[in-house]
Amino acid sequence: MRSGIGFDTHRLVAHRKLILGGVEIPHEVGLLGHSDADVLTHAIMDALLGAVAAGDIGQHFPDSDARWEGADSVFLLREVMAILRRRGWRPVNVDATVLAERPKLMPYLPEMRCRLAHAMGLAVEAVSVKATTVEGLGAIGRREGISAMAVATVCPEADA
Repeated sequence: MRSGIGFDTHRLVAHRKLILGGVEIPHEVGLLGHSDADVLTHAIMDALLGAVAAGDIGQHFPDSDARWEGADSVFLLREVMAILRRRGWRPVNVDATVLAERPKLMPYLPEMRCRLAHAMGLAVEAVSVKATTVEGLGAIGRREGISAMAVATVCPEADA
């Protein structure tokens, strides 16, 4: 078995949708990025890629490539799953935390878990998504952005 760690952060701006874990969340601002800027899904993708020593999402989906402009991050997660399969690995579980002052995310966590689990071919029970604030500290505390971190465990496909 192997584990990987992922982290992502994006700035909050007007005139963008807020998408986390593949779920659109009603909010007056959204995350700025080349794709849909879904920091939660990005952190999970980096954790999975890191677990199999396959680089990071910037390497596979560079923001200099117009193909990925506005891309659905759950689609990109499925692409990461294809990379894992080609390398002979599959995920076992994922644990992730979103850091945001607002909006309150608890009502959306079950749907995030379901969408992410489905994209990774995992049972919902193998995907943990939590949310916390940073008690008003730093850029996240000033509501300038949202961050996410994730840990993923993978095993060889042969052990499935």
